[in-house]
Order: sequence, then structure tokens, then C-alpha cells
Amino acid sequence: MPPVHDDDLIARAKAWLAEDPDPDTRAELGALIDAADTAELTARFSGTLQFGTAGLRGELGAGPQRMNRSVVIRAAAGLAAYLNRNGDTGGLVVIGYDARHKSADFARDTAAVMTGAGLRAAVLPRPLPTPVLAFAIRHLGAVAGVEVTASHNPPRDNGYKVYLGDGSQIVPPADAGIAAEIAAVRSLDDVPRPEAGWDTLDDGVLDAYLARTDAVLAPGSPRTARTVYTALHGVGRDTLLAAFARAGFPEPVLVAEQADPDPEFPTVAFPNPEEPGAMDLAFAKARETDPDLIVANDPDADRCAVAVKDGADWRMLRGDEVGALLATHLVARGARGTFAESIVSSSLLGRIAGKAGLPYEETLTGFKWIARVDGLRYGYEEALGYCVDPEGVRDKDGITAALLVTELASGLKEEGRTLLDLLDDIAVEHGLHATDQLSVRVEDLSLIARAMERLRERPPTALAGLAVTRAEDLTRGTDRLPPTDGLRYTLDGARVIVRPSGTEPKLKCYLEVVVPVADHAGLPAAHEKAAVLLAGIKRDLSAAAGI
Repeated sequence: MPPVHDDDLIARAKAWLAEDPDPDTRAELGALIDAADTAELTARFSGTLQFGTAGLRGELGAGPQRMNRSVVIRAAAGLAAYLNRNGDTGGLVVIGYDARHKSADFARDTAAVMTGAGLRAAVLPRPLPTPVLAFAIRHLGAVAGVEVTASHNPPRDNGYKVYLGDGSQIVPPADAGIAAEIAAVRSLDDVPRPEAGWDTLDDGVLDAYLARTDAVLAPGSPRTARTVYTALHGVGRDTLLAAFARAGFPEPVLVAEQADPDPEFPTVAFPNPEEPGAMDLAFAKARETDPDLIVANDPDADRCAVAVKDGADWRMLRGDEVGALLATHLVARGARGTFAESIVSSSLLGRIAGKAGLPYEETLTGFKWIARVDGLRYGYEEALGYCVDPEGVRDKDGITAALLVTELASGLKEEGRTLLDLLDDIAVEHGLHATDQLSVRVEDLSLIARAMERLRERPPTALAGLAVTRAEDLTRGTDRLPPTDGLRYTLDGARVIVRPSGTEPKLKCYLEVVVPVADHAGLPAAHEKAAVLLAGIKRDLSAAAGI
């Protein structure tokens, strides 16, 4: 991008300020202009926040490179134009939002833009889990849906997730089509935004969603497992408690410090159950109350984390472990249909499905791809996302996943067994599939590009002493997958995938080793071997990538 002269920068900032509808960001931008803070203005005006398959996600603040009302109004106008151009004129757009800063404002602006564009808009009654919005699209026959959320991102972020009428998130070429319409918006003055004309829904949609959650469980199944639950300052608590009460489970013990929605997320560095420290308060509550398991949602409650007592203390189960447990449970209940996962998840799901005689599909990363699998019965991703009722919610759903894993724990409890016992059985039956992740958060995004370039130019020939038998550059696509920015290495008894995160400034490396296990007596040695191999792969991959 050519250098921006100070005069041009100030002129662009003043033009943006002139049509900014938000007094908060107007004051913020006005102060930057008055101070002639060219470094900060350059950061905010050196391009625009890009709309892609994740919609929009970024830091709150003034300017086209931040999340704010001006950017959201443009995004909504682009989406409305795309819908009208594709024959959905007059159709219904459902809008949901979480409890982050500005979420309610962004939802209201979206409703106004849709109404002004001749579409019908309906806003959920209050901050609710993302799965309720995904459900509402199909339930109400909408042509599209918008969820205002940054999921598990830091408190300073917000985001804008777009679904089309099938109830799943957008994929190419819809994202490019919407982005082109956004780019065509010349001025906010050209975007009609009436003060009224949209509907605010009552609790009918939420009630229908909760009624649908009953179908996840087997009639008459045990409902005895006791849980500790944390909402991580998000919007999951009330919906999860209502679903558990309907199902007849014991009322979860709440982590009180994290139970109420709070956009500051005061008790966690990052409001993501996978991040170190995020589950510490839940572990402390479990030590006090001795439940059968801990359940956590991320802030918009589309993900579900599970922790179990392992020896004297508690530990988080990996997403791949929960994915295998739920798959095994569904197979035991006689589920039919396709089991699907993304390429970064454990290959164990394919073995479980294969042994059960069920179809199996592998997709690109993200539920936008998993949800589109024909005949989907169950889909999961290692980042704590599980789709256990695809006919109701064609996306990951942390509420129904929590119900299903608690049903499984209840059945095992009746047998005097635990989730860990079942994981041992799975390892003996299919081999120990041990997974880990090397995740590097960066301030400078060019470091990620350099690491990917280095691996492409000099791909490793061995990791942890295991020969790389196949190296694939996924930007070229495969016979089963469209192109994506990623690298996949197949090793003798292991697999590695490297990709930039689609939603955070991270380089992510997904590691898996498979160790055969003859019987339960062989499990300790298999776990030890897997740990050594994973540590070696992580070390050698870090060196190869220069990170």
C-alpha cells in the first residue's frame, strides 16, 4: 500500500468523523485528529476490516480498521444488497447478539438497515447464545441471520457473523459477493435507517429451541450426573440452566464469579476455556463440591468444554476427547447418518464411524463447512465445537453438547464408571489417538506469513524421529478439499497440520500421534510414548517454522 501523507490521512479521518453516528467513537476519533496522532490514525485508516467467511471480527474503536457502528452499518447494507440481488427481497433476517460492548447497538443498526432495504427484520429479545440464533433462522424460515459476537476473543473485540437461510454460516462465493456489495457502499448517508419497523421477538423462539433440546437425549436415559458450570461471563447460563431443568438433571452448581454476563470478562485473561487459567475458578468450585464433571461454555455458548477428575485433581478434556466420547455415545444409541469433522480434528472419529458402518466426511476448518455435509448426523471440531442436532441447529451448539455429555456421564455413573474409563476403552479398541496443539500468538501478523513461507520452502523431512511420508500444501486443494491456507504432513504414525487462525492473530499447529494398544494394561506405556512423541514433534516443528 502506498504511503499515506499526513494531510490525506487527516482529511480521510475527518470525512469518516462527519458521518459517524456513534458519539463514543466520534469523541475518540476527534481526539486523535486534534492530537494529530498519525501513528494511530494510520493504523485505523490503512485499509478496511475485511469481510470474509468469518464475517467481521476485530477490535472496537473508530475508523475503518476497527469494529464500530459505521463499519457494521456498511456490512449490513452490503448483506441487504446481496440478499435483494439474489431474489430474497422482502425476506426475513433474524438478528441475535451477545453481551459484549456495543453488541446491542450493532444488532439495532442491522435491523434498521434491513428494514430500510425492504427486508423484514426480527431481533432476538435479549443477549442469547449463538445457537439460538442459528436455530431461529431455520425455525422462522428466514433468508439470513446475523449474530453480533466475538465469541471467545478478548474483551476489546467484537464481531459480526452471517448465516444464510439454510441456517449455516456463509462460505465462498457468498462471502465475496457480500464483500463486493459492502465495498460499493459510498456513504452512510446513502443507507436508509428508519427508526422503527422491525420486530423484537418474544421468548417463543427460545422456548422452541429449548423444546428441541429434549430430542438430543434418549427417552428414559439416566439423568443423575452432577455438574459444576461456568458461563465465563457470557450469555450461556440462563439457557443452559433451563435446558438442564427440562431434562431433569441435577441443577448445576454455578461458578458465581463468572455466572453473569460481563463484557469486561474480569476473571480471565482470555474468555476461552482452552486458555491457561480460564477454568481455574471452575476447578476450585469442583474441589469444594465434588461433582461428576465440570461443564463450561465460551461467552456466546456455541462451544462446550468438559473437565473431569483425574486422580487427585481436575483436568480439561481435549476437544478431540469429547468429540470421540460423544461419537461413541451416539453410536451406542444407534445413531444413523454421516459423522463429520474438520481436517484439524483427530482421525479417531473416522475409525469410530468406520467400525460402526457409518459414512464419514472430512472438511476444511470451521462449522461453516461441517454443517454443509450431506446427511450430517454428528459433527465436531477440536476447538470445543460439537453439532449434535443438525436438524435443529446447523452449527456448533454448546448447550445441546453439554446435555449429551452429561447424559453420557450419567449412564457411566450408573455403571460405576467415568468418562475417563470410556476413553480408555476407546483407546484399546481403536488405538490411542493423542493430540496436542502448538499455538503461537503474535502482535506482528507478518511473523505468521514468514513461518508459513519458511515451511513451504524447506518442509521438514522428519519430526521427532518419524519420517514425513507426505507433505501437502493445502493452498492447492486436494481431491476432497477446496484450497485453504494450510500445510499437512503425514508421518509414520502421526499427522501435523499448520495454518493461520481465521479469527485470531495466531499460528496454529495441530499434532496427532496414534499408538496401538493391545489391552488396558498397555495404556500407561502408550500414553508415555505418545507424550514423548508429541513433545518431540512440537520441538522439531517449532525449529522448522522458526517460531
